[in-house]
Amino acid sequence: MNLGQGSEDAPLLFALQAAVAGPARLGIAVSGGSDSLALLHLCAELAPAMGWELRAATVDHALRPESAAEAARVGEICAGLGVAHRVLRWQHGAIAGNLQDQARRARYGLLADWARGLALDQVLIGHTADDQAETFLMGLSRSAGLDGLSGMRRNWQEAGVGFCRPMLRAARAQLQDYLRRRGVVWIDDPSNDNDRFARIKARRALSAMADLGITPLTLAESVAHLAEAQRGLKAATAAAWARYGQEAHGALRIGWEDFQQLDPELRRRLVQAAIDWLGNDAYAPRGSKILSVVERLAQGRDATLAGCRFRFSKEDLVICREARAVKALECATTDLWDKRWQMAGPHAAGLTIRALGAEGLAACKDWRALQIPRDVLLVSPAIWRDTALIAAPVAGFSAGWQANVRVSLNELLLSH
Repeated sequence: MNLGQGSEDAPLLFALQAAVAGPARLGIAVSGGSDSLALLHLCAELAPAMGWELRAATVDHALRPESAAEAARVGEICAGLGVAHRVLRWQHGAIAGNLQDQARRARYGLLADWARGLALDQVLIGHTADDQAETFLMGLSRSAGLDGLSGMRRNWQEAGVGFCRPMLRAARAQLQDYLRRRGVVWIDDPSNDNDRFARIKARRALSAMADLGITPLTLAESVAHLAEAQRGLKAATAAAWARYGQEAHGALRIGWEDFQQLDPELRRRLVQAAIDWLGNDAYAPRGSKILSVVERLAQGRDATLAGCRFRFSKEDLVICREARAVKALECATTDLWDKRWQMAGPHAAGLTIRALGAEGLAACKDWRALQIPRDVLLVSPAIWRDTALIAAPVAGFSAGWQANVRVSLNELLLSH
């Protein structure tokens, strides 16, 4: 495809073309802002030559009176470009806590549901180098380590859907100039002027640093270098786990001496990964708490954190769920239990999944022959009908049922 040598638009078009290889069914997250509107127009420009089938969605967070009208306006723009559009409204009540974080989680959840329903190959997000630079500065304000300073990922998976930010190396000013050349008017979100939000403070700080030559593009370049270093550490962590670790029965096991021989940063990363995999909580523990667990383990002492239990058994460190973290969890047999266990078997009305617990384990007469730690079996999923135990596949009482962890720790390490 000839994008026009020397064209002002060529760098943006090349960046987008490089992000999506070949024909694809693409979703575009579009607000009324300049970044996503530019991405929409760029996609529409490239789609015929690239064989892309486009869909667009606008998340209406319903936090401002104008949001519904703005979403409708985006729909009109999409119609003018021949792109099917849908408004995804966040149904919420009173919001407590971190508003921006909750809105972000809701936004990606709604987009993932929409993309799965349409069997889209990928969803494109319009974040720019400015967003990357602001994220970096926010990380600095929290004294973040390498992971917190490595910025936003270009590609990632969320809820089974692939997301991509193709414009992370383009400045917001470039996208706004692109829209001006086409006479496209964008909507400025009034929250962009609200100093209550950390991102807006970072945006203003970034503007003040321009005289030093610190721009969104230069910071984005630095973030890219940090991300390369981060990828190297992640690969080393995955290699260490593949060599020394073992995953079985929904728990993790690693030799204590092997664990002790690892570089301190790899030990910290393995503990963090274990908590991410087992606990699967929305909010990760603070770094200081992770380090405290690592220090206890280095001394050969047991520890608990974020619903996970670290316990020494003979010469091994065994990591499993904490009993009280799963005690009240109950769901239908067709649902995901504890956010990671999938049950396969003779599903029927009235059956639920709960932790096996001490009472259930007592009904599994031969569990000791399995040589699985008791702590691991207590927090394994079991099939119940009211108070009657129907099956406990991890504990050897299968009754036609199987229990499988949806994602292995190795997959988690390689995908993040």
